[in-house]
Amino acid sequence: MSAEKIIIQTTSWIEKVVIALNFCPFASFPFNNKQITYKVDFSNDIQTHLEVLNYNLIELNNKPSIETSLIIYPNNFSDFETYLDFYDLANQFISDLEMEGIYQLASFHPDYLFADSNQEDPANFTNRSPYPMLHIIRELSVEKARESYDGVDEIPESNISLARKLGKPHFEKTLQDIKSNLIPD
Repeated sequence: MSAEKIIIQTTSWIEKVVIALNFCPFASFPFNNKQITYKVDFSNDIQTHLEVLNYNLIELNNKPSIETSLIIYPNNFSDFETYLDFYDLANQFISDLEMEGIYQLASFHPDYLFADSNQEDPANFTNRSPYPMLHIIRELSVEKARESYDGVDEIPESNISLARKLGKPHFEKTLQDIKSNLIPD
């Protein structure tokens, strides 16, 4: 599969799930203003993954017009536990670069599972994506969002409630449609 198709599927997921369901009230502005970069890392090599992460951090440092970045891993991390190990390594990498407090990572995975949750809980779909990915977020943007949005602390509970209301079949179908490019308007 081409990087272009993977990016189209990812942007469809952002539009049809993250923004449409308001899972992240701050996503529509950078999405609509094309301030998100998408990097597809086809590698299966951890060192290459860290190099791509480093490249994205440098790009964010050098281009303040880019709000956020998504690194998508279509060929690696099919196992969620392996992905979590890499997520921890990526966070350590950011810390080692002394960029903690400048950037933070959010995690998304097709089999995302919250701690103390079970596979059947629709709440997991708040962080389930078409592919494993890391989302690099500017800490300053997080701070500004927290200051400008009333109820920011209620977002996770609201998302969980909506996901459970919509149910697992809704999300499974939506992700299946996105992966097959049958995205309804």
